[in-house]
Amino acid sequence: MARAGKSAVKAKTKRVVVLVATRKGAWLFHGDTARRSWRADGPHFLGHIVNHVVLDPRDGRTLLAAAKTGHLGPTVFRSTDFGRTWKEAAQPPAFAKKPDGTGRAVDHTFWLAPSVASEPNVWYAGTSPQGLFRSEDGGVTWAPFSYINDDPQYLEWFGTVQDGTPDGPKLHSIIVDPRDPQHMYFGMSGGGVHESTDGGKTFRTLIDGLEVVEGFDPKTPTFHDPHCIRICPSNPDRLYQQNHCGIYRIDRPSNTWQRIGRKMPKKVGDIGFPMVVHPRDDDTAWVFPMDGQTVWPRTSPDGKPAAYVTRNGGKTWQRLDDGLPAEQGWWTVKRQAMCADGGDPVGLYFGTTSGELWASRDEGAKWTCIARHLPEIYAVEAATLE
Repeated sequence: MARAGKSAVKAKTKRVVVLVATRKGAWLFHGDTARRSWRADGPHFLGHIVNHVVLDPRDGRTLLAAAKTGHLGPTVFRSTDFGRTWKEAAQPPAFAKKPDGTGRAVDHTFWLAPSVASEPNVWYAGTSPQGLFRSEDGGVTWAPFSYINDDPQYLEWFGTVQDGTPDGPKLHSIIVDPRDPQHMYFGMSGGGVHESTDGGKTFRTLIDGLEVVEGFDPKTPTFHDPHCIRICPSNPDRLYQQNHCGIYRIDRPSNTWQRIGRKMPKKVGDIGFPMVVHPRDDDTAWVFPMDGQTVWPRTSPDGKPAAYVTRNGGKTWQRLDDGLPAEQGWWTVKRQAMCADGGDPVGLYFGTTSGELWASRDEGAKWTCIARHLPEIYAVEAATLE
């Protein structure tokens, strides 16, 4: 496997904005260049369920927000002035109807992903129930993408709305290879990991090596539940995954995932939702474990929250809890609610199910709470500004 070397050039720290999507609106937290003080901008869309807010890295100005309201239903909003004004998509993601007018309906758009710089107006969206959509005009209009939305085999793999995911099954972790926009990945909860090398004309499963809940067949995509998949910017041939059944890594061209969470402390385990990778070091990644007991309480293990980092590709893990509650911290972090910026040292951010936003300026060595009393946090993204 060809691997990129670790960069010896220090990244210049720029201004950071942290985009926070919650159960009742969205907030933008603007940091200074030192990432010490933060200014809150919000709420935006107060009362809306906002699943994801993403800044377009290709222009550094356009924001897309996936939202759902009682009167508008599932939609996407777009801002071209960094959130001062918003406009609803003229045609949000929606499944094609059958000739008799029936068909699946989008409950909410869950995941938004911009394509690469060579496709400046292309975005992808993943929905609940599982669907994949594409926009070619910067998020103004959306259309079903590829064949998977209506393919009989995929419909079988999707399972049902009663599959156990609390807010419904979903398609997520849409990844466009930065070297080739024809090469794509996505994950489905449930339904496994999938890859295309022809721009979405065809997809194939990528589930070898992944475990499933005891008693189910690991060869059947339906039973696979990837929580979050990330590609390494410094080495796009390496991906990490936080799964319903552990932490994994894959090094292409291998088609087999390796479980690297076995080295986590047994009392903590390797079950969680978010996965974060270092922007310049493919050996470094962070997770935020949760209690993965049989009843899945979805809290921090023993009420003692902590992030964990590996700096050697998963061979060893280190606990990072300085500044976090030492006890009685009964919350967790959802799959989209932890991220990294591009600073040096890297800044880390996560939002909790109890509405707190935490930040670290030193790759997790020390944590500081920068916002409290927000609604339940669904997603956190960090964007650097000039």
